[in-house]
Amino acid sequence: MNYLTYRALNLLGALGCAGALIIAVVYFQQHLGLEPCYLCITQRVFVAMVGVIFLMAALHNPLGRGRKIYSGLAIAASIGGAFFSIKQLWLQSLPEDSIPACGPPVDYLMDVFPASEVITMLIRGDGNCAKVQWELFSMSMPGWVLVVFVILSGIGLIQLFRKH
Repeated sequence: MNYLTYRALNLLGALGCAGALIIAVVYFQQHLGLEPCYLCITQRVFVAMVGVIFLMAALHNPLGRGRKIYSGLAIAASIGGAFFSIKQLWLQSLPEDSIPACGPPVDYLMDVFPASEVITMLIRGDGNCAKVQWELFSMSMPGWVLVVFVILSGIGLIQLFRKH
């Protein structure tokens, strides 16, 4: 990846995040009709955060310490998102009698509860998060999102340790 400049690699990361979000909303949610669970929405927020960080780094194109800060933020946000992917994979691996109860739809939460409570509920997840709605090569959606977060962390690490 030495042939890609700092700015180009950050822009590639930002475009990858935008692409992942577009696929999630347009293909999975609108075309296939899959409703995102609480943890799915939380993972989308982290993908968006990483994308914004990469975009800001590409637009700012800092030198020295600034590059390290952006890289560190991207890595931290990727690790945060990976945590929620792993949490959802764990919920999906539980036996049926151990799965937590399902909660109300997210739209309802937004209408009824204050933002701080909604965020807490989204981060906690519920029984809907344990449902496997889609698989590719025997890996469910949060497994693939975890792969995306690993790739995004890798881009952040490349940017962190690059010499120029």
